[in-house]
This record gives sequence, C-alpha cells and structure tokens, in this order.
Amino acid sequence: MMNKKTLQAAETLFNLAYAEDIGDGDITTDNFIAQGEIKTARLIAKADGIIAGLPLVKMVFSRFDENLEWRELAADGTFVKRGDIIAEFSGAYRALLTGERIALNFLQRMSGIATFTHKFVKAVDGTKVEILDTRKTLPGYRLLDKYAVKTGGASNHRMGLYDMVMIKDNHIQIAGGIKSAVSAIKKKVPVSIKIEVETTTIKQVKEALEAGADTIMLDNMDNATMAKAVEIIDGKAKTEASGNMTLDRITAVAQTGIDYISIGALTHSVEALDISQRIID
Repeated sequence: MMNKKTLQAAETLFNLAYAEDIGDGDITTDNFIAQGEIKTARLIAKADGIIAGLPLVKMVFSRFDENLEWRELAADGTFVKRGDIIAEFSGAYRALLTGERIALNFLQRMSGIATFTHKFVKAVDGTKVEILDTRKTLPGYRLLDKYAVKTGGASNHRMGLYDMVMIKDNHIQIAGGIKSAVSAIKKKVPVSIKIEVETTTIKQVKEALEAGADTIMLDNMDNATMAKAVEIIDGKAKTEASGNMTLDRITAVAQTGIDYISIGALTHSVEALDISQRIID
C-alpha cells in the first residue's frame, strides 16, 4: 500500500506536471468537448509487466473531477499480460482527456521500474539475496521510484544521505584509512545508525571487518573475489555486492553467498511499461 508520505510527494509532482503540461488550460479539449459530458475510460496493458502507481492515477483524475468513479481490475503488484484491462473509470470527458498524459507518465514509469525489478528478483529466487535499489533516482521522484522497486518485489536501500552512513573512497582518504573513518564516525552518530563501508579489495574488506562496519560493500569485484570476501567476513557483517550488476550475471553473484545486491539500473535506466488509455463510450 502506498503510504501518506509517498502520496504527498506525488501531489507535489502533480502540481509541477500540471503547470508544465496544462498551464492555462487544454485548449484543444476545452474547445471540442462540451462541459459536463461524461465518458468511461479503460487503462489497457500493451505489454506484459508488473503494475505500480494506480493510486497516483486515481489521484490525478480525481483532481480534475472530484466525482470520478474508479474501479481497479489489477492492483499494484499485479502481473498483467498484454491486452489486460488494468482499471475502468468514469468521469467528465474533459477530465479524462486532459489528465491522461500526466496519469500515464506516472503509471508507465513506475510500472516499468516494478517490471524490471521483478526480473532481478526472479533471477535470485532460491537464494538468500535481497535485491536493493540505490539513490540513482529521478530528482523529485525518490519516494515514487523506491515504492515501485518495492512493488516489484525488491527492498529499499537508504532513502537519502540522512538515514545511513556510507563511507566511500573519498571519506576513507580524508580520514586516513578505513579504521580511522569508522572510528571517527562512530563517535558522532547514534548507535542506531548503520555504518556501511565501500571496499574494492580483500585488504580493504579485512580492514572494514576489523573496524566493525555493519555492512561491507564489495564494489566492482569479480565473482571469485566476492566469494572469498564473503568467506572472510563469515557473517560478522552484512555483505552487499555493487557495480555492473546485470541480469546476465546476477544469479552467479547471488551464489557467492552475498546478502544484498544493489542495482542502480532499477531506477536510473527506466524503460516505461507500455500502457494506453481508451475511451469506451
């Protein structure tokens, strides 16, 4: 279920979308369609995939017509096939036409993320691995993109820079090493804040483990090196694989014994799911 905070983020984005797409009004629809005319429309899948974002579609059309009658035939998280009817709704004809592009932009992007995410989740089925997203989201769409990832069956990594420590190469260089970096940050943040350290070599893995990192990221390592790192860590910290995580190699990565695999492509390289709106009467 979409939480209140995500819906509020969507409302802000709706206002931006309204300003850029509609402005002073839909001069085509408003001059062709009589005010008060009522029609029914359907959302139809034109490709197989996982649906995400239907609460936003309802919100968009309701902003144009508060008397909208809405009926979902496929809830968020549902797998649909090409030709399936996703939702059917009735309202002012002007509202259905004017709100169409904004609504579909939300739904197609989010469903595309959910669909792509689900492919990775299926590829690691039977292993202990959790698929994670990253902060590589469209600016302003962070909550929506991450909601879509969860709808596709994966988990969210940190929401932003504020809710988890991530010590990377630049931080390590400034601190004078991994141990110094971890020690310094532990003195300044609450114990409830998890600390993750990015590593690229077995030597760094050992340093992060000795420093007491909660999670050790194995960045851009080959599968053999990752397997060795997992063996060294031996459950004393969580392990996360990152960098060049494609569908072609994801199963083999999961088999190294890693806990998490983070994939930026889930949200930074989105292919929208093809969905259309059709007026039926």
